[in-house]
Amino acid sequence: MADPSTYRPAPGQIPDSPGVYKFRDAHSRVIYVGKAKSLRQRLANYFQDLASLHPRTRTMVTTAASVEWTVVGTEVEALQLEYSWIKEFDPRFNVKYRDDKSYPSLAVTLNEEFPRVQVMRGPKKKGVRYFGPYGHAWAIRETVDLMLRVFPVRTCSSGVFKRAEQIGRPCLLGYIGKCSAPCVGRVSAEEHRELAEEFCDFMAGHAGAYLKRLETQMREAAAEMEYEKAGRLRDDIEALKRAMEKNAVVLGDGTDADLLAFAQDELEAAVQIFHVRGGRVRGQRGWVTDKVEQVDTAGLVEHALLQLYGEESGEGVPREVLVPALPEPVEPVLAWLAERRGSKVDLRVPQRGDKRELMATVERNALQALALHKTKRAADLTTRSVALQEIADALGLESAPLRIECYDISHLQGQDVVASMVVFEDGLARKSEYRRFAIKGFEGQDDVRSMREVITRRFRHQESAPLKDEETGKARRFAYPPQLIVVDGGQPQVAAAQQALMELGVNDVALCGLAKRLEEVWLPEEDDPVVLPRSSEGLYLLQRVRDEAHRFAITYQRQKRAKRATSSALDTVPGLGETRRQALIKHFGSLKKLKAATIEEICEVPGVGRRTAEAVAAALASRTPTAPAVNMATGEIMEESAGPVTRESDIGKPQTTASVVCTDATESGE
Repeated sequence: MADPSTYRPAPGQIPDSPGVYKFRDAHSRVIYVGKAKSLRQRLANYFQDLASLHPRTRTMVTTAASVEWTVVGTEVEALQLEYSWIKEFDPRFNVKYRDDKSYPSLAVTLNEEFPRVQVMRGPKKKGVRYFGPYGHAWAIRETVDLMLRVFPVRTCSSGVFKRAEQIGRPCLLGYIGKCSAPCVGRVSAEEHRELAEEFCDFMAGHAGAYLKRLETQMREAAAEMEYEKAGRLRDDIEALKRAMEKNAVVLGDGTDADLLAFAQDELEAAVQIFHVRGGRVRGQRGWVTDKVEQVDTAGLVEHALLQLYGEESGEGVPREVLVPALPEPVEPVLAWLAERRGSKVDLRVPQRGDKRELMATVERNALQALALHKTKRAADLTTRSVALQEIADALGLESAPLRIECYDISHLQGQDVVASMVVFEDGLARKSEYRRFAIKGFEGQDDVRSMREVITRRFRHQESAPLKDEETGKARRFAYPPQLIVVDGGQPQVAAAQQALMELGVNDVALCGLAKRLEEVWLPEEDDPVVLPRSSEGLYLLQRVRDEAHRFAITYQRQKRAKRATSSALDTVPGLGETRRQALIKHFGSLKKLKAATIEEICEVPGVGRRTAEAVAAALASRTPTAPAVNMATGEIMEESAGPVTRESDIGKPQTTASVVCTDATESGE
């Protein structure tokens, strides 16, 4: 009997999104499959005190040895995927399906003289047209109820039908117009079968032409002033539109395909494969691999195809394989796949429709798999200890660096130059210790000079301030010195940081730089870098620290850029609030016209007195003239506005490799 605490995932590892989860025993057999609107909340219920669990649930969680999950986009997708996996794995603890029941389907009994629409479960019967399966029987009944006003097909049982035939009076549905009442001869058997076939065509996806025909009839009825008929047709159209259900997990064309998606960073890549057979997801595979060579997405696709189908043949290779990028060249891969299958295989990138939506679901699972893998590595105490010791050995330190500070510079073409400082203690991010800096010593772009300024300012604070506040006893902003400083960059940045430390007399802090291009570790006054193995836990930790500093710096730089881009000369006028600024711009139309206005004309704006008008005129008069904006498409010179907003897409987004999601932190400016 296993202890559930031995395989319980940490709460932060489980996504708070819809999905399907599987419990496996010690032999990797699936023993339970379930679905959840929120995986995090649902899985937490299984890891309560064993005494509070239902006896059956307690037996399941003590039999299991691991739990895994798949993220989907909606609850409907979770229902369909759960159904597929229960049918495939037949888990021992999913007892509700042991009696050969399954998810319900919408069935039309075309094998009867008067076809009937009903909910059916179990094995399919010959001569019956099936649609679905649906997640719930009530979903089928709601769909049928909406469609019966347009397709009044029989829904009653054989007993009710025969009883109505005998007494010559239809049931309630016949009186309210939701059944054509073939039982009493209101329509013939041929007419009723035609209604049933139209119902089937609509459910099979041929809805567009039928809806257009109804819309044409509605417009004709309205033109002939038959408003009651037009209103009824309008309601029919709305009912049919509500009845149309879309599901991204099930591909309506009955496709047999494998879908591959990837999530990757510089060191690792996660691949996820969904196996779709008959239009439904029948299975899932995935793994995380080290990128031991420089390879792009197309290369990853080629490696994955070789691993997937290297030992497969015939039907083991599907007719269609959907990938995020095609290998280069693609012809040899296509020929190899065709040889394995014995017929042509279509290898392509989905661009639109249900296949593109399902590919997005596979991509989300790949991202989640990579994030979970990294979270496990970062959260494991043994792994962190190994990483810190590897760093100490590589840098020649006497002991493991328990506190690491990393610095990064960010700017956009020399404007809004900022820097970040992130702190990792015992291999984990200490967000309350994060700091950010606005470069003040000079104007323009000079990463080396900026790095020197930041290191100088940080350690001057360390020298001048005590570790704790005497009144509150709390640690000050720069309370504790690090054992290791990491700078984002190579030799120039390391030399600048070293010079700053030497000028301040700091000689007990180790220093290194991590160059992004080849992930090389640079030490002060060394001509050659230290190259850690690509699979090194120490390199992984340094990379994660560097990426977090990069993410934090770019966040601050974008904030400053957005604030500057939306400012105007009116912001400097004392006592002029947002309401009166907007009133001035609305009255004159632009800053250019406001600048040309006299004080008397400005005073005509409601709420603006003479003193405020004089302040506005003075502020605009002292503003440095700027070159007029030109519309590059038309050549038109554009007038100034109250706050010209420079969109980030217009000026180019800085690229970031941050792998850590932005969360709350103490982001004190300095």
